[in-house]
Amino acid sequence: MRLRPLAIQGSPSKAFRAMLREGPLPIHGIWGGTAHHAQLAEATGFKFFGISGSNTSTHLLGLPDAGFLTQTELVENTRRICQAVSIPVMVDCDTGFGNAINVVRTVDEIIRAGAASLFIEDQVAPKRCGFVKGKEMIPLEEAVGKYRAACETRDALDPDFVIVARTDARGAVGGGMDEVLRRGRAYLDAGIDMLYVEALQSREEIGAVRQAFPKALLKITPWAIDPPISDAEMREYGMCVTGVHVARIGAILMHDFLLDYRRRGDDAYNEFAQRHKNHPLGGFGIFDMTGFPKVQELEQRYLPPETLERYDRSLGVYDPRARGAVAGGKSGN
Repeated sequence: MRLRPLAIQGSPSKAFRAMLREGPLPIHGIWGGTAHHAQLAEATGFKFFGISGSNTSTHLLGLPDAGFLTQTELVENTRRICQAVSIPVMVDCDTGFGNAINVVRTVDEIIRAGAASLFIEDQVAPKRCGFVKGKEMIPLEEAVGKYRAACETRDALDPDFVIVARTDARGAVGGGMDEVLRRGRAYLDAGIDMLYVEALQSREEIGAVRQAFPKALLKITPWAIDPPISDAEMREYGMCVTGVHVARIGAILMHDFLLDYRRRGDDAYNEFAQRHKNHPLGGFGIFDMTGFPKVQELEQRYLPPETLERYDRSLGVYDPRARGAVAGGKSGN
């Protein structure tokens, strides 16, 4: 159930495609695995949210990104996330959950779930996380067939939907830069909208990909490169989207707090709560973000007055009547 109006004009796919066309690039987004992660991204002003297969597997299943996630689980999660936020959503669809025929259904389901974009990678199933050793590629002809199927399904259902082809050719068995360029050219010729190159190993390799495909919408994962790629360099290389995985940051902070709480008990929590009492998400700020004020607004509109008297006849620390939804990092109190 969407508890807030759409903040974009037209469909999410149309809005996302317009962002890519009009810039400025790169578009900064946030990657995660739950509706909560997506709401955090929207509340702090990011323009799109990416559903990470790795984060989805971690947060829904408690399993590594090694091909355990099913199509049904991903589609259900996509639908929940798209209903929870108003910003466009890009979805990591792993290998498409089968061959080209299965890809038709995957793209169909993800479009109908409300997403704006998806990417499919050219790994052998069961896949592995993009920065984990042991990756293998499917044959080029098979991969091209899957991307053609994805693009034709897009054209039939939503021509604005953005199809992204991810190649893991740089780090996979039998791969290398020559294979990256060969596959990138073939995937673009198949009609994909954006090329996503995983595991490039240097700035020189990024430059080589950009030189080979000067007009392509290009996304990379630069985590193998040290020193890290700066935001300015991302602009110089002409990347179209970039983003961080918010769940990694949250996991580190929660881990450290839990160790402190195990050592000191409630004193650790009381100090934390006091320190962050004026934070947008301090106290019951998350209730604002998830939509309690909107629930109360709907109650005012549709329920009889005698039902609403319960607010004045009961006790509670949080009163949604006096609150406002978290937006742009601020909470109305």
